[in-house]
Amino acid sequence: MIKMIMDITEIQSINPFFRLESLKGVYEILWILVPIFGLVLGITIGVLVIVWLEREISAGIQQRIGPEYAGPLGILQALADGVKLLFKENLLPSRGDARLFSIGPSIAVVSVLLSYSVIPFGYHFVLSDLTIGVFLWIAISSVAPIGLLMSGYGSNNKYSFLGGLRATAQSISYEIPLALCILSISLLSNSPSTVDIVEAQSKYGFWGWNIWRQPIGFSIFLSSSLAECERLPFDLPEAEEELVAGYQTEYSGIKFGLFYIASYLNLLVSSLFITVLYLGGWNLSIAHEFFSKFFDITKTGKVFGTIIGILITLAKTYLFLFISIATRWTLPRLRMDQLLSFGWKFLLPISLGNLLLTTSFQLFSL
Repeated sequence: MIKMIMDITEIQSINPFFRLESLKGVYEILWILVPIFGLVLGITIGVLVIVWLEREISAGIQQRIGPEYAGPLGILQALADGVKLLFKENLLPSRGDARLFSIGPSIAVVSVLLSYSVIPFGYHFVLSDLTIGVFLWIAISSVAPIGLLMSGYGSNNKYSFLGGLRATAQSISYEIPLALCILSISLLSNSPSTVDIVEAQSKYGFWGWNIWRQPIGFSIFLSSSLAECERLPFDLPEAEEELVAGYQTEYSGIKFGLFYIASYLNLLVSSLFITVLYLGGWNLSIAHEFFSKFFDITKTGKVFGTIIGILITLAKTYLFLFISIATRWTLPRLRMDQLLSFGWKFLLPISLGNLLLTTSFQLFSL
């Protein structure tokens, strides 16, 4: 031990830049964490904006006044609700499984958060550009229903358990058509990478978007994503008239807040993937070459292009968030048999046919 300390002392005396090299290593670690914290902060702000937008849009549709007391125009209402849930008591069912009851909400949130790692928010602004980006999202999103089923079973409540079973059945029914639509997009783009999919749509501008080449797939993807998010008319797992609150019935405090956050995180990530897969991502409706020459992005650097790309992506995303919110107050809730029949007997065959047509088109175009 003494010899080791002497060796370290000798190295430090020989190399006067030893401390600078140590600081460089710490700086590199911190620089890796900066984009992660920035992404989490941006997602948090995005969820708060979605909650405020939903309340304002819902109030407008119902011709009433929305939140107006917490901050200007009630914009801090979601933050006030979060603080309130943070200080509420966390209750545990006396005869339930405490471990499953506690782990369920965390699985629901973490599985959605991991999906954001492969979303390109802008030019050169993606946390992890994986070659299997869209397939990773499919794999991660399939974990969330396990958390909901654990929550329902661990609550030892018939309404909660039925809600968990409904959530699992609904997710399985609509995840298959969703995956088939994503496969069609990957075939058109010759890559499952989210960045490659966006760049493949940028060549011809507005008319190069996949929504024009895959209109059937877009309709199926939109319907399936609403079902995955458990939004009306697909909110059977937590139907108030039938199941009180479904798998959330026994929850309170911050654990109930985690489910609340997970639902809006899932809604945001679904809208982002619609933007990436079908609306050209961060690209404008003009051709990519003209956009680059007009703004001279190659000379101004990556920062300007990244900021413009993020703003374009968010504008397209919030357009579909508005559609999802308006749908909630427009369409009635389906019955459970209607929901499953719509997924298995209607969306699944059409999505399979769409995949076969896309495959045939790609083979004949070679």
